[in-house]
Amino acid sequence: MKSNKETATPSLLRRRFLAAASLSLGLGLTSLPVFAADDLLRVGYQKSSSLLIILKGQGTLEKVLAPLGVKVQWHEFSSGLPLLEGVNVGSIDLSADVAETVPLFAQAAGAKLTYLVQETPSPTAQAIVVAKDSPIRSVADLKGKKVGVAKAAGVHYLLLQSLEKAGLQFKDVEAAYLQPADGRAAFEKGAIDAWAVWDPFLATVQNKSGARVLTDGSKVDVSYRRFYLASTPYARSHPEVLQKVVEELRKTGEWIKKNPKEAAEFHAPLIGLDAATVELANSRRSYGVALVDEKAIAEQQKIADAFSDERLLPKKINVRENDIWKGHK
Repeated sequence: MKSNKETATPSLLRRRFLAAASLSLGLGLTSLPVFAADDLLRVGYQKSSSLLIILKGQGTLEKVLAPLGVKVQWHEFSSGLPLLEGVNVGSIDLSADVAETVPLFAQAAGAKLTYLVQETPSPTAQAIVVAKDSPIRSVADLKGKKVGVAKAAGVHYLLLQSLEKAGLQFKDVEAAYLQPADGRAAFEKGAIDAWAVWDPFLATVQNKSGARVLTDGSKVDVSYRRFYLASTPYARSHPEVLQKVVEELRKTGEWIKKNPKEAAEFHAPLIGLDAATVELANSRRSYGVALVDEKAIAEQQKIADAFSDERLLPKKINVRENDIWKGHK
């Protein structure tokens, strides 16, 4: 069994991300386009990218960008890390929202990205869950147990902080690094003792198997912000396009919160879930779209330092080395 303390060099991390990006796109690396056309916005998203999935379903971006002569191309990814590597290698111009940890691992692997905007904190939208009949009653009970978690996802930090609050170290549990689909399968057949997971996967396992929340971000001061990131060359050369996208993201977030049932009924079939599950998941997400402020960047640095202290990042990083988008007038 590999140690939870195992480190990876930046070059190894980069090779892994490149491979993951290639698989997510269903293309060989030699097929990935490197340069964006001026009349094309290539958007990457994942199943938890609610706002962009709704905009895609409505065809909104295509309509608002048409007067600028810009077409939209959509690419779905399995998770945040390959998504951001797609941005870094030039196959994607804009990344849908990813949890705060993901840009840190990408940066440690050499990615150059621009923080576009954030979704403001949603601390209860990720949690550590156990089976409804599990004897585990507290985070302290996880000592020596197998915990499923997606590496570099926001829940990775939630697990780290929850263990620390309970007087444990990361090495005190057996981390099983699993993507959401594999994590759910392992959880439901009892192959893992607990699962650190985010919405809508969290809402799904609660509604379908009665999973019990052991702790969530609100119990350990883990904000769970989600960040939209862009290719730095694209952000510098196409601010007017990104401004239109940000405006539509804000409007969609407000619409979801004001019309929860209608939004869930529209959203659910787009991601293959029932409306009740989506409404539960949406109730825990803030969907408040805002510029990335100093508080958010300070929290990013705190998270990066925590991961490097645990040797889960191969080196210390300075989050402020990334560009921070200030909006377009």
